[in-house]
Amino acid sequence: MEGINCDVELEEDGFGFLRNETTGVSEIVRRFTMSNKKGMSVQIITYGGIITSIKVPDARGNVDDVALGFDRLDEYLSKDNPYFGAIVGRVANRIANASFKIGEKEYHLSRNEGNNHIHGGFKGFDKMNWESHVVGGGKLVLSLLSGDGDEGYPGEVLTHATYSLTENNELLLQLQATVTKPTPINLTNHSYFNLAGHDAGSDGIYEHLVTINADNYTPVDKSLIPTGAIVPVRSTAYDLLKCPGQKLGPMLHCLRKEGGYDINFCVNPSSDDSKAFVARVEHPGSGRILEVFSDAPGVQFYTSNGLPDATAAQPPLIGKGGAKYWKHGAFCLETQNYPNAVNQPNFPNSVLTPGATYSHNVLYRFSTKC
Repeated sequence: MEGINCDVELEEDGFGFLRNETTGVSEIVRRFTMSNKKGMSVQIITYGGIITSIKVPDARGNVDDVALGFDRLDEYLSKDNPYFGAIVGRVANRIANASFKIGEKEYHLSRNEGNNHIHGGFKGFDKMNWESHVVGGGKLVLSLLSGDGDEGYPGEVLTHATYSLTENNELLLQLQATVTKPTPINLTNHSYFNLAGHDAGSDGIYEHLVTINADNYTPVDKSLIPTGAIVPVRSTAYDLLKCPGQKLGPMLHCLRKEGGYDINFCVNPSSDDSKAFVARVEHPGSGRILEVFSDAPGVQFYTSNGLPDATAAQPPLIGKGGAKYWKHGAFCLETQNYPNAVNQPNFPNSVLTPGATYSHNVLYRFSTKC
């Protein structure tokens, strides 16, 4: 394709058809495959901006897919899809009581998790087919227009998501949005990772070493809504500052009552305006390392607690290649604003106004350790 960087190849094909509920016309869902000369490849589909596959080599040169997902479009359309690899919005994470005020006006959103609103509602950005085009250097740009009143939100929102793969095994996602009315915006990518391989399950995850660059976190109530407090991680199970990392198995054992990690960490900012170091995860068995950098103030660390629980005799979620996905079979690092920020005046502002541009950049760097 024209304008492609010679170090990164980009190919396009189809991933199925999706019926447009407004026009009744079937639309093609496109798939893009980026690959570099170091053995890394990434696949993205226009439905939900979903990253369906991330294949990276281990320390011995063996290539595995380290992102959970499905083989077919109809599986991504299923109610059982836990946001695998998707761009989540207009507001990621939870909004308490599915409501907020801007000025004196109160807005009521769809309630899709009890009394609360989560991940943009019943039909958030993850359930829409985005427009696509390729720009110079092998970058893929997906665009989406969200209408005024979608899921209860005010104003139209135009969002662009730019994906690029480097020759150094880095995947960069750049998110931008503009609005026609003041409205909260908090976008994230919801990829599920297992550096031992997407099908390695909890046995692989328990061996991972995790470091999160955060001195503080935002505790939550029983419905996982932040209380508004910002408290130190020191002397808690959320103290993951140690490098090369805390072994995840014993740390999850400390969180048996909570079921695992599902919490927002307040990322320590960088000394300048560049992307801050967010997290480092290492799988010693394969030697794979994932480092995350972002300019977002927070990161939701989630250990897939909502996937089926084998100990409760639940059937597994069947993923790519017939893989069985279970609880604690993956981790997510969702860079974001703090959850429910629109209702917490001491949290970073989440309301975007006309004339301003929302910008959120996240870089995933893959490497190996012998």
